[in-house]
Amino acid sequence: MASTSASRTHGATGRIRTATATLYEDNQSLISDIRRAVGAMKEIAVDLERDNQFERVKELENAVIELLGTHEDCSHFSSTIQSVGEKYQPGPQLMRVYYLRSQLTDFDQLFKNEVAMLKANSSSDPQNHPLMRQFREAVWNVHHAGEPMPGEEQEDIVMTSNQCNILNVTCPLSGKPITELQHPVRSVVCKHVYDKGSIMHYLRSKNTRCPVAACPKLLQADKVVCDPLLLVEIDELRAMKEHTVMTDVIEDFTELDEE
Repeated sequence: MASTSASRTHGATGRIRTATATLYEDNQSLISDIRRAVGAMKEIAVDLERDNQFERVKELENAVIELLGTHEDCSHFSSTIQSVGEKYQPGPQLMRVYYLRSQLTDFDQLFKNEVAMLKANSSSDPQNHPLMRQFREAVWNVHHAGEPMPGEEQEDIVMTSNQCNILNVTCPLSGKPITELQHPVRSVVCKHVYDKGSIMHYLRSKNTRCPVAACPKLLQADKVVCDPLLLVEIDELRAMKEHTVMTDVIEDFTELDEE
């Protein structure tokens, strides 16, 4: 009887973790779609700014702020999904009265409590989101390229514009820039990014520690994946690099004009 109860416990826990993993991946796909939408809206706003349609640019900016609020809610939900999947354990009475609804976990309330706690501890504001900053900067540069935005120093612009969720800009095994990898993957555990072929060869060679210097995390082949957000974030990193190059060129021409 005890072994049957333990088996049911492990079975219930396994099913919950499988369900949360699927839900997490679906939610991450939604987040990646939101980020792509913000990128597309930025390009449209730039075109409208070139045509001096300033009111429509402002309408797009307000829509981006609202969308980034949804992005933040989805991020909290993803964190909640992960937390529930990792921490959930059936209560001691659940297996004994397995079919009594009164004894089942109230997942709706569990998720609501976890999300509420995350929001209470978060100080994020869509107005200050890096993607919002990039949107405003792209619009500003249409008519004021190379000039600091009102109320900002050049150093502030560089720091904010270069914010990115990619932790390492080169693969620690192949040495290739992340933006040039054909098959990038990311560790679920430590969030470092690698070339897929290189990291799989590394793991097959019985290495388990993350190859990024000073990272103590242990890797598993099934926990190194191309998650839905990775390709979007690499595209954003690539765009940041291109913008930095353009800014440097503009500054060089400005200095020549001054001479």
